[in-house]
Amino acid sequence: MKTSIFFLVAAVVALIAGGCASGESFARTGYDFSEVAKVAVVDVTGKVGSEGVKNQISDFFVMELLRKGYAPVERNQVQALLKEQDFQHSEVTSHENAAEIGQLLNVAAVVVVNVGKYDDEITMTAKMIDVTDASILWMGSGTGQTGGWLFTLGGAAAGAIGGATVGGDNADIGAVAGGVLGATAGQAMSPQTATQAREVIKKICESLPPASASSKK
Repeated sequence: MKTSIFFLVAAVVALIAGGCASGESFARTGYDFSEVAKVAVVDVTGKVGSEGVKNQISDFFVMELLRKGYAPVERNQVQALLKEQDFQHSEVTSHENAAEIGQLLNVAAVVVVNVGKYDDEITMTAKMIDVTDASILWMGSGTGQTGGWLFTLGGAAAGAIGGATVGGDNADIGAVAGGVLGATAGQAMSPQTATQAREVIKKICESLPPASASSKK
């Protein structure tokens, strides 16, 4: 049994490959984005596994904002303000509340991210909101194949090998128990998932209008 599980793990590893990422976005026609310099990613909500995953997604957006010439606020500063003002995540998703947070942070615009799906596929949308009137300046969406189910299967198989070894004469029982534990461990955000999330975010932000270098202070 252990031999067959070993080959299962090998097959899983061989099958894992980079998926395709796609995205698109639209900006308000005629808006002067040179007026926007300092921005903040104020919330990542939706089907996200943990606070650590939220931080990573936020960081990927910050990287793209920097690439476009914006000056993003550090996430720790945003989190400290949310805690100080006692804002709940459900409240931040409101355009008006997001704009209010932006005013408190002294930024021109805020970005709110929603993750619609997070397993074998990751999908997300992002909005840039004007803090003066809570209107949407830019909005994008994207999707990518993460291969998440393969990592779960790989985790289950690895756990099964360990369970079978510990189980001795009751190898089948040990394998099942180990497989369940391994599958749970496999749900953690993998390097493959992180890579695809970053690619999706890059695609989303591809047509984000750049900030004017002369507008940053």
